[in-house]
Amino acid sequence: MTNMWPKLVDWKNLTFGVEIEFAGGQPEQLELLPGWIMSLDERQLDESGLESGSELKPPPLLWAEREQIGIMLNRLQAQGATVNWSCGLHVHVGLKPWGQNIVPPLLNAALQYQDAIQKLLATSPHRLIFCPPVTQEMRDRYETSPEEESVRLFGRPQSHRCGINTAAWFDMGTVEIRYPNASLAYEEILATVELCLRFVAAIGEDRSLSSTPKELAMQLGAPLGGYPPPLPPPRWFHERTWLENSLIPVLSAMAGDLVQDGEIHHILPVPDGLLLAIEDRDGHLSKFIIQPPATEWKVLRHIIE
Repeated sequence: MTNMWPKLVDWKNLTFGVEIEFAGGQPEQLELLPGWIMSLDERQLDESGLESGSELKPPPLLWAEREQIGIMLNRLQAQGATVNWSCGLHVHVGLKPWGQNIVPPLLNAALQYQDAIQKLLATSPHRLIFCPPVTQEMRDRYETSPEEESVRLFGRPQSHRCGINTAAWFDMGTVEIRYPNASLAYEEILATVELCLRFVAAIGEDRSLSSTPKELAMQLGAPLGGYPPPLPPPRWFHERTWLENSLIPVLSAMAGDLVQDGEIHHILPVPDGLLLAIEDRDGHLSKFIIQPPATEWKVLRHIIE
């Protein structure tokens, strides 16, 4: 298959994957279909704030193979797995028919349609940090340097992947749509996957679309509704987020000193100070316990796990 853009491709012939985040259950013991992966290092939070659940991922699937998702959802639910405000749902769509030629059109499409996609999927406001918008600056940067660094955001690890994430092309051969809310409901997940497949196929064909959510869905032939609903977080999570946001500007320099090119992943209060988690450029997480200063911040210890 020759890689070129534009090219008409039936959306049902595109490969896709879904990252299904969930809380609860027994992820270590879940029976997996061939090729499916349980990312046990990808933990969510339960209602008390403790780490819980995991992230389940299939191999690349075709629309005709979508029943595998239903089988795995049934197995998760049989273990008592659920979704809550800490979970998300990410859809990857394979770009093999077009190759890297489709990356600039996807960036252009993101600038035009990302707000419509986000509103159609009703992304929970507290999850927007995980799916920031593509910017014109990124598009211009990619024009000069067509590489992954040009489409990656910097500042917080949670935010380096945009809602329409073209950086996924460089390590997975996909574009990742990060706006959907979490779900373990088969029909909700299928509606979401169908929207993403139809959207990418339309961009691959170089179709002009509406930037109004419902009109966009109708033009694509995608469902007008039935997507996973937003799940509001508890009050304590809002308070933790407010505290974290107030501390990040104060602690960013320290994070860079402790871990080369480190970015703050999260900050949590602990009995003897604050837990400062810093992610390096390779995704490795380092954790430190620090104390607020009388005159300057003090590192008590480095947590080795």
